[in-house]
Amino acid sequence: MAEPPKSNGKMNGVQHVNGVAKGDGEAHEHDHDDDLDAPEEGVIEAVNEPLPPPPPTIAELCAAAIRFVASKYKVSLDGAPDTLSLLDQYVRDARTAVQERPESIDLVAPAIGAYLGEVMRQEFGGEWFAEGSYESYRLYFTNVYLAFNPIGMAREALSMQEEEGWNAHLTLEPGARELIAERLEAMPEVDEEEYYLPTTRFDVITGVVLTLRALAEQGGVGDIRFTKEDYD
Repeated sequence: MAEPPKSNGKMNGVQHVNGVAKGDGEAHEHDHDDDLDAPEEGVIEAVNEPLPPPPPTIAELCAAAIRFVASKYKVSLDGAPDTLSLLDQYVRDARTAVQERPESIDLVAPAIGAYLGEVMRQEFGGEWFAEGSYESYRLYFTNVYLAFNPIGMAREALSMQEEEGWNAHLTLEPGARELIAERLEAMPEVDEEEYYLPTTRFDVITGVVLTLRALAEQGGVGDIRFTKEDYD
């Protein structure tokens, strides 16, 4: 995949869709998104029932991320979205170490990615695939058709470049790709340094989920649910 395009050092959310893998599911049909109501916060259904715990490997990696941050800043991450700003700072500081010791990315990225992915799973609902090598890990959303590898996102946050083969880009239904690209293109541009950070990724995913939920509601399939098997 090509490196995300840059313009005057500024990037916006649409770059997260470039090179996106197309899902195998059938697309929702729509002529254009002009008649799609703007997504509202209430479109995302709250996860009323407690989610099952994450797989043991994810739980261990999240615990490692919490230890890393607590050791450096004497503050404990609690899994809430607003703690991602602390993770942002940890990533900024870790970038220097990764530049000096490139092999350290293999230790740090899985922990950061697991924590980021678990925050997203708790916020939006989803299932982990956490078997085999870290490259094969995926977070599958259950209320919308959306999947990606949060560990790949973490590697890109640390290296500040696309990590080929790590599937940090979004898997979407084919018919949703253009609409999502349009929505994300409207996001404010940010500096390249900020573009890859966990908080920016979370904001992008929030916009994607809101848009996909609004599209499902408009199509009369707001109660649709997906499982890992739907992504095979």
